[in-house]
Amino acid sequence: MSSTDPVRIALIGAGRIGANHAELVARHVVGASLVAVSDPIGDAAARLAAALGASTSTTDVADVLGSDDVDAVLIAAPARSHTELVVAAAQAGKHVFCEKPMAVTLADADRAIAAADSAGVVLQVGFNRRFAPGFSAARAAIDAGRIGTPQLLRSLTRDPGPWGGDPARVPQWTIFLETLIHDFDTLCFLNPGARPLRVTAVADALIRPDAKASGHLDTAVVTVVFDNGAIATAEASFSALYGYDVRGEVFGSAGMVTAGRGDTTDMVFYGSNGIEIDTSRRDTDLLRSSYIGEFTAFVDAIRSQKPAPVTGQDARTALAIALAAIRSVETGAAVDMNEVTA
Repeated sequence: MSSTDPVRIALIGAGRIGANHAELVARHVVGASLVAVSDPIGDAAARLAAALGASTSTTDVADVLGSDDVDAVLIAAPARSHTELVVAAAQAGKHVFCEKPMAVTLADADRAIAAADSAGVVLQVGFNRRFAPGFSAARAAIDAGRIGTPQLLRSLTRDPGPWGGDPARVPQWTIFLETLIHDFDTLCFLNPGARPLRVTAVADALIRPDAKASGHLDTAVVTVVFDNGAIATAEASFSALYGYDVRGEVFGSAGMVTAGRGDTTDMVFYGSNGIEIDTSRRDTDLLRSSYIGEFTAFVDAIRSQKPAPVTGQDARTALAIALAAIRSVETGAAVDMNEVTA
């Protein structure tokens, strides 16, 4: 592939987030071309491909993995299928962008990383917060030494409410493996070069207490201690009534940076009911520019033959923190990271 050829991308998984990603790749990512859509359910792939001008649709992922007209795949299938798809795509010689989590066990994470390394393909994982302007600027300030030594960090994710999901359809530990995993990566991103040492977590079903008996958890707080002495917290809730809320903060010896805002514009309304702002209700609205940024970085890595900016190893580190948090909830004790091996 020359540096001027478009990267031909196939989407795997045409659900809500996959459809969003496909639209951005097809219409907003310079140097990319959406050429195929694969989804096993009904006519989902055919409908999305037709809407976005992709030439191929299929219910069988083998069709895109075996196609000479596909350079890379964007995996947005259910989380528990990610590892097998990463391995299959890499073995087929396709570059891989995989939504988080890349895996739900460390053994599977290692398999995915090894497959990409063996095939010599780019593997990038979808930790989109790194590409949000505020978070990117915060990291630049940290790299420049403007806050001194990081001492206290915070990252949070609050999904918009009221939460109306069915707890029975939410896989156990989703709050750690699919929600807070973003925050675990953010804490590592905003504390560059530091290694997580110890994790303590508490979690409960505060939104749906009736579902706790079946293992459903919808609210959590995690503390992570790093080897540079920094103490970090990550928190999540499935129901923020005021909108989608994603924020980060790093306090250091010389200053502090914050990132993340939920408002959709800088307009503030002052009226008889008080002060009002419009807030984002969906991740695809709040993080739209972040998604475009991460897909653009993926395409640039392929065309320039450089490593992805968010690697499989980054995904493994975030997963290890998530697994430590799960063990902490199960045991009620702090968990040393060197104890997390599965």
